[in-house]
Amino acid sequence: MRTLREAKTQRAAWLETGFAMLAEGGAENVRIEPLARRLSVTKGGFYWHFKDRADLLTAMLDRWRDGRVDVIARHVAPGEGETAEAVLRRLLARYLEQPNPRGTALEMAVRDWARHDAIAAEAVAAVDRARLAHVAPLFEALGFGPDEAAARARLFYAYVFGQNLLAPTTDADDARRQGDRIAAILLGR
Repeated sequence: MRTLREAKTQRAAWLETGFAMLAEGGAENVRIEPLARRLSVTKGGFYWHFKDRADLLTAMLDRWRDGRVDVIARHVAPGEGETAEAVLRRLLARYLEQPNPRGTALEMAVRDWARHDAIAAEAVAAVDRARLAHVAPLFEALGFGPDEAAARARLFYAYVFGQNLLAPTTDADDARRQGDRIAAILLGR
């Protein structure tokens, strides 16, 4: 008989494999039989963890949303003596200088899914609200009023995620100069 720990581990494996399939081909790519094949288990094992495909997709959205909200909360926490500007520069560096192809693919797949699914759209909206709510106060700490800080937080994320849509530059020095200039614009420096 399975222990509760094994059950959770198995559920986690279904979810992680679902995320891999989502990143590879979108929500339509997440199907029970191909999932079971990837895990080398029977399709029946799926129903021990989830009621149906919709239950799996909802669980994936919940995990994605909660994970993204937790990550931004951790990423904006200042280190000892770290200023708001330093936190924002660290965030930019994290997003732009430490590429995460799987994370980017997952983000794009969930956002595409949200274009035609209300539950996915609410998960994306919740993540966006959390990201903006955590970053706007950093701009306020730089002396911007609440409206300007909110606008700069939105611009910050539009830049970060928009960068992923552009073809990567092959000139590292030029990319660094552009990144420094854009950071200066965002930070009002």
